[in-house]
Amino acid sequence: MSRKKRVTMKTYYLVPITAALTIAPNVNAEAQSEEWNISPVGSSLMVHGGTGLIQTPTSRMLAEGDLRLNYTDNDEYRFWSATLQLFPWMQTTVRYTDVRTRLYSPFPGFSGDQTLKDKGIDVKFRLLEESYYLPELSVGFRDFGGTGFFESEFIGLSKQAGNFNFHVNMGWGYLGTTGNVSNPFCEASDSYCDRPGGFTGNGGKIDYQRFFKGPASLFGGIEYQTPWEPLRLKLEYEGNNYINDRAGSLTQDSKWNFGANYSWNDFDFSLNYQRGNTIGFGVSYNFNLHTLSQIKVDKPPRPLSNDKNEFGVTDINSQRLTQDLYYQAGFALSTSHIKDNEVTIFGQQTSYRYEDEATERVGRILASELPESVDTYRIVNTAGSVPMVETVVDAQEFKRQARYETLEPNLAESYKREDISQDSLDHYNPKNTSGFFTGIEAFWIQTFGNPEEFYLYQAGVMVNGGYSFDGKTSVAGTIKANLLQNFDKFNFTTDRAPSTLPRVRTNIREYVSGSDITMENLYLHWNDRIAENLYAQVYGGYLETMYGGVGGELLYRPVDSNLAFGFDINYVQQRSWDNDLDFFDYKVLTGHANVFWQPEFLPDTLLTVKVGQYLAKDKGVTIDFAKRFDSGIVVGAYAAITNVSSEEYGEGSFTKGFYLSIPFDLFSLKPAKGSGKIPWIPISRDGGQALNRPIELFGTTNERSPFAR
Repeated sequence: MSRKKRVTMKTYYLVPITAALTIAPNVNAEAQSEEWNISPVGSSLMVHGGTGLIQTPTSRMLAEGDLRLNYTDNDEYRFWSATLQLFPWMQTTVRYTDVRTRLYSPFPGFSGDQTLKDKGIDVKFRLLEESYYLPELSVGFRDFGGTGFFESEFIGLSKQAGNFNFHVNMGWGYLGTTGNVSNPFCEASDSYCDRPGGFTGNGGKIDYQRFFKGPASLFGGIEYQTPWEPLRLKLEYEGNNYINDRAGSLTQDSKWNFGANYSWNDFDFSLNYQRGNTIGFGVSYNFNLHTLSQIKVDKPPRPLSNDKNEFGVTDINSQRLTQDLYYQAGFALSTSHIKDNEVTIFGQQTSYRYEDEATERVGRILASELPESVDTYRIVNTAGSVPMVETVVDAQEFKRQARYETLEPNLAESYKREDISQDSLDHYNPKNTSGFFTGIEAFWIQTFGNPEEFYLYQAGVMVNGGYSFDGKTSVAGTIKANLLQNFDKFNFTTDRAPSTLPRVRTNIREYVSGSDITMENLYLHWNDRIAENLYAQVYGGYLETMYGGVGGELLYRPVDSNLAFGFDINYVQQRSWDNDLDFFDYKVLTGHANVFWQPEFLPDTLLTVKVGQYLAKDKGVTIDFAKRFDSGIVVGAYAAITNVSSEEYGEGSFTKGFYLSIPFDLFSLKPAKGSGKIPWIPISRDGGQALNRPIELFGTTNERSPFAR
């Protein structure tokens, strides 16, 4: 078997990161279609990230799918933030804060003269959408996990009148330290009159017990869209007194702040005057995850003529059909079964990530190349040699729709997707399934928020390859070569924080900095469809950077079902960082029962629940929530809660993280499948850590009920 060499790009991350991708220029928010429900005024960002005025948030939302990367600066603070409008009613912000007036730590040998860095997360929910008479109503939570530099809650009202946006809010915590109004919750219960100090556990936990407690303040302001479209002016009144600020007690000569926003293409530039004594500035870059796209150099789907193919199945030009399927439809044909009135083709879709587009292109070629007597096309998509899904096409109806012989052409009405029929399985005899395969991938490892230096990186290539025996059984491996890095700035490689847990992940620095050439993995793998809707795999060898062993997985996944479930079990041993072939003594049995659910009431979302035992032998559950946008980009967040207490876990209290999955198609001028994943892990400790298995069945069976495209 001959396989083409592939060159792809991957990015890997160790600890806290934020990243984003822009493929094509974004249409300015005000110019996008009304489909995204964009307000013409009041959608600019505040200093901390998130829609707001200057220092204060508002109830306004962005367009669904908007992602805004923001940098702001003033005397005491610098903020880097990313704000995402996940749903029309939900906005999230992740932020890094640089406190210029404080050091990272008092120990020069640990962090030198680096200033203090902190990460934070905000979320805001819209409770009532603005109407002609009623204002927009939202509730928000700022910096609600971790050490809570700016921890606060607010309830806000916003109303637009012409070119003016009016905002009135009540805030608690950081936003309410002035206490210029009595806390209404305190009137109902004395427990709300005082706000507890500090934070629970070792940071990273959501401190519900402080929500809406303590002093409260009214704050708000006005945003004015000037007649000159790029310019907006802002005026706000604050509820914060800055007495107990993280940067120290800051002088506040005035509670009124003034600012201006200037828009240029996809950039917003801001200038403000805060506290009656401080000048600040910032810049944000804006794009929409729904509308991201890349221009393609590709032929349109083949047109169909009205001429009928009056020849028999024995006269089919098989060579031309095979070539056209590959070059015009991205379908790599492995074998076929031809009858007088039915043709079944087996192969792998290599180019088109949307099943409707792929089916249309394949169907148009079959309609052009097959005789009129064939009234059913069966398209069996495979992964390697494993059959995934069968698309049954009514040939005559397909031709009617493809030739626009109906009032409202809809090709999807001419075919259906289903599990592989027994007749197709009986005639499935793939050829050329053995042979070598190779690939090369560039990687970029980067970490943010380190004590040695805020930004550390490592770049190089991963050369992978192997041998496939029959399309189902293979041996594969990856060699990693570092070409560029500054990891030599690490002051320590093993986390010195006290822990009662085995060191299953906190010594990751030893693995990534020990050698410039390492063996990432080397393993034997088998997978197959073993029953209707049921897939299995087993594997063994050096499975990931830190562990080797054996394992297996079962997955039940009906075609186009919103629900799939299965389990995996693995027995692994920790690898040595001094020698790629050696192991340490630590061994563990780890595995999970897995449920994957795409809820109908939240379109384009995936909820994954995994229950089982982790690498540190702790037991618990991981919950992962992912949202897919029209561009194919997936944004997700996860948390692992186990029987390890926050004190045993250490800083962060429990494992959690975020990720961004970007389709390769957004990089390429030609249609492409596959994606790269960019994670952001605020704190990586030893509890709740799963094995990074080299292959997961939910990914390889994606065509069964596509989520990531």
